[in-house]
Amino acid sequence: MKVLITGGAGFIGSAVIRHIIKNTQDSVINVDKLTYAGNLESLSEVSSSSRYAFEHVDICDRTRLEKAFFEHQPDAVMHLAAESHVDRSIDSPAAFIETNIIGTYTLLEVARAYWKSLDAQRHDTFRFHHVSTDEVYGDLEEGTGLFTETTAYAPSSPYSASKASSDHLVRAWQRTYGMPTLITNCSNNYGPYHYPEKLIPLMILNALSGKPLPVYGKGEQIRDWLYVDDHARALYKVIKGGQVGETYNIGGHNEKTNLEVVHTLCDLLEELAPATMRYHRLITFVTDRPGHDQRYAIDASKIERELGWAPQESFESGIRKTVMWYLDNLEWCQRIQERPPHQLHQRLGISA
Repeated sequence: MKVLITGGAGFIGSAVIRHIIKNTQDSVINVDKLTYAGNLESLSEVSSSSRYAFEHVDICDRTRLEKAFFEHQPDAVMHLAAESHVDRSIDSPAAFIETNIIGTYTLLEVARAYWKSLDAQRHDTFRFHHVSTDEVYGDLEEGTGLFTETTAYAPSSPYSASKASSDHLVRAWQRTYGMPTLITNCSNNYGPYHYPEKLIPLMILNALSGKPLPVYGKGEQIRDWLYVDDHARALYKVIKGGQVGETYNIGGHNEKTNLEVVHTLCDLLEELAPATMRYHRLITFVTDRPGHDQRYAIDASKIERELGWAPQESFESGIRKTVMWYLDNLEWCQRIQERPPHQLHQRLGISA
């Protein structure tokens, strides 16, 4: 199988590509705009493979997308390209509307025209897999219930609203045009190669530099944490064996408050990279994010039951691997951090 992956230079996309090239005989076409969060270094261990190709293309550029489809002739699409940071969506929502909604629409239309042009056998086996987030479901009350595939959408931020919109587009293209689509909604990912504006890498790198560890509100927001390589395995199972028109929730069974996560990181750094000052003392509580959801939690029983997937990493094993990776790859982190400062860093009161 030849899979066209949008956003393949991003955090999750690069993990999927590494998984496919290293563990299967399938081929990958990586279509990526290379925004601030895209980094081809994340693919250095597989980029020399004859089964890997890269196209520097914005998913909003229909002409260049069409060219990529007809040159590479993919058997499936895995759509991961997205603006994904909630704080950025609050500061600058326009980019999220453009990429996550207009970009998804453009990709759907290009993929639909391509799919219709295929011969009968390839037409029947073609798949369009849209990768989304649990944030489209909104907020859960503490300690009650889980997000299922039938939970009503109630997005809270411009980011989650734009992802909810893209999910609705994908479902509409399946129902109206018969496109063979699948959707997955995942919980918070963590692991190697994560851009340092996200909670876990930000805390690790700030701690190592002796900078404040900014925690929103009281740090009581609860998230379900999923190791990125577990997510990559799940996505591959869905595109290979998922049922057309279905949605699959993917979660790590690891509910933690943000403050618990930060304390765990401090404990691991005390063990693995001890400093003269205790890292816990760097924790700084900052004004909470507008519209901040309190709790996300995924019911992943459907994908476990129907496709035989389950996470291999506990939070304890995955977070230790993550911290060790960052400690072993500080040069990669430094190159990322040396990019121009962003509004997000300035608003949180930290230097880039």
